[in-house]
Amino acid sequence: MNKEKRTEIFRRLREANPHPTTELEYTTPFELLVAVVLSAQATDKGVNKATAQLFPVANTPQAILDLGVDGLKGYIKTIGLFNTKAENVIKTCRLLLEKHGGEVPEERAALEALPGVGRKTANVILNTAFGHPTMAVDTHIFRVANRTAIAPGKNVVEVEKRLLRLVPKEFLIDAHHWLILHGRYVCLARKPRCGACLIEDLCEFKDKTEYE
Repeated sequence: MNKEKRTEIFRRLREANPHPTTELEYTTPFELLVAVVLSAQATDKGVNKATAQLFPVANTPQAILDLGVDGLKGYIKTIGLFNTKAENVIKTCRLLLEKHGGEVPEERAALEALPGVGRKTANVILNTAFGHPTMAVDTHIFRVANRTAIAPGKNVVEVEKRLLRLVPKEFLIDAHHWLILHGRYVCLARKPRCGACLIEDLCEFKDKTEYE
């Protein structure tokens, strides 16, 4: 795929959705961090339902630490892997208080040192909370990048590096949200909605469908 095609793809995505953001509901970097940790192998809708109960009661590292693991589990038990996630969130709260004054750090290495926070989660925080031009490659972005040929790669790190290199700079801050939303609602895994796709003529996927 050439640079002109890529530029036009992101121009159209921006025109359709000028201010994309995460579908996770949050008001502070800490709330976003908790929500992203909880969202692993879970839906944003399911996480939002749980955090709508949790955050009014506890939305700071100290407040969640005061709940304890069992207290936190009561709020997130509807989310998959809630036992492990509760332990990770409690440990993360403790580390934030001990090492970062209760604030979410703005550096990748410090974020990745937190329990339950991997490269993808760190990228989401850096991009969404702090405005860094990062690319959090999840299954949706991995599929869209490969299927459309925007930035094909064998693994998520390869796709991340290619996207950072190939996406035109003016689109980089929002590109990860556009690609996630496109994968979530249009470029579906089993049956892509090519008939409803605004970049169908630019996409290099060979087996296009009529499905809308």
